[in-house]
Amino acid sequence: MENFQKWMKRTAMFVLFVLALFATFQSISGVSAKTLFTELTHTSSKSEGASGKPLSLEEKFDWSKYPKYTVTATGYTAGFESTGKSMGDPEYGITYSGVKVKRDLYSTIAADLSVFPIGTILFIPGYGFGVVADKGGAIKGDRLDLYYKTVQDVYRQWGKKKLDVYVIQKGNGTLTEEQLRALNEEKSMQVFRQQYINSEKR
Repeated sequence: MENFQKWMKRTAMFVLFVLALFATFQSISGVSAKTLFTELTHTSSKSEGASGKPLSLEEKFDWSKYPKYTVTATGYTAGFESTGKSMGDPEYGITYSGVKVKRDLYSTIAADLSVFPIGTILFIPGYGFGVVADKGGAIKGDRLDLYYKTVQDVYRQWGKKKLDVYVIQKGNGTLTEEQLRALNEEKSMQVFRQQYINSEKR
């Protein structure tokens, strides 16, 4: 009987620990534990396509369950040609939200904040996940500006495209470096890091 009670206490403590982890992740990223669990279950059962190649982000998730918007997306850099700021300027590379520009699994993008508030997470086919961190004078209505490190990257990898994007999570008007870092370090997403690196080399 005593062993059974110890086992029950340990099981209860473990369950509470797991729930605390999910709550912490949800408070940082805004992704609910239920959504996260559903997506992880879906992706683990569908890891390769018919050709035997690993599935891309576009293929691996069911994007149809997310709200879809048609936008015109262009690319921008932190440089003078896009922002009017040069290296050495204290505001160089700093977005309207206050976070530094980033091209990663979750990259910083600019949007009309009345359409997509700061912190909104979008999935952009051919680009990946974008987190609204910035705004721009010419970015109005259904326009997005996607961050790239160089002008050459903008022209080589993107240019200008009209396409459907998917709203994964609506922002609340704020974004911190800690939130952006947590998104990019989320363990379940690291499987896509090599795909992101390969896409940047094209």
